[in-house]
Amino acid sequence: MLDPRLKYLVAVARAGSFTAGAAAVGITQSAVTKSVADLEREVGYAIFERTTRGVVLTERGSYFAERAAMLLEATRDLFDPDARRPNLYSGVLRVGVAPASLEWTVVEAIVRLRKQHPAIKFELTGSGFERMIQQLRSGAIDVAIGLDAALSDWPDVNRSIFGALHTSPFVRKDHPLAAVANPTLADLARYDFISPSISRPHEEVIREVYTARGVAWQNRVNVIDYFPAVKRLILTSDAIGVVAAAYVSQPGFTDRFAALSNLDLFPAAPLASAVRAQWEPKPIVRAFLAVLRASQPRSMAISAGNDNVEKALDRAR
Repeated sequence: MLDPRLKYLVAVARAGSFTAGAAAVGITQSAVTKSVADLEREVGYAIFERTTRGVVLTERGSYFAERAAMLLEATRDLFDPDARRPNLYSGVLRVGVAPASLEWTVVEAIVRLRKQHPAIKFELTGSGFERMIQQLRSGAIDVAIGLDAALSDWPDVNRSIFGALHTSPFVRKDHPLAAVANPTLADLARYDFISPSISRPHEEVIREVYTARGVAWQNRVNVIDYFPAVKRLILTSDAIGVVAAAYVSQPGFTDRFAALSNLDLFPAAPLASAVRAQWEPKPIVRAFLAVLRASQPRSMAISAGNDNVEKALDRAR
């Protein structure tokens, strides 16, 4: 059988802390901490970087944890009678999304795949980007979903663009800007902005609205991913938010909000899926990726005329 320390290490990597990792495997924190420390002494390098908020895999530790997760999964499949069933489209599909405000982009794909293969069960989690990448590397999730601009920074994952996120600023319906036919960037700079996290190109564009006019963006920008909270703040203040084009057409939006679509502030942001480069995707992962691309609404289509999307496609090919 495999060294039990591998199980403890993978649990810590997936949980992001010794305390949560110990709870996941049902032993004490001190036992897990000692087990990981023993492994680090044996391999001769640090697997985790300890921080006040938990642990983060080092570069060498990430490779070690990924290999350990692969061994554990392969061993589990060998002893699992369900793994020998002919139905390859069964089991749990674990999908991570960052930022969490993008979870809606995969809902239709999950619904369609569930209809095609009822034996598949889903685990959908939203998190920060660094956390999602660590989960992907350690095998805690099978697929990562996010903005390609962020995913492209990681060479150890295989990316595939499945759509483009078209967004615009929006305000409450009775906001002063809603009555302006062609608002300018100077008009926007008079108000606070609410930006999603890990949101290139949104982050750079929003900062430029203020810095180009000598205003400290740190004093004007709020970072919030939970869209119901964003809507609540927009309704109760003069702040400006960011909304996806696909949401603008939803019932009830125009009753309370106004999209500043004429401003054309944000370029289309390519959306991508990512899987581990050194791990062959399972059939259910490949099926999900195929359905994901086919299920995107027209408002998220990849426009051939958009230079940003074309460059992203060239990088991903």
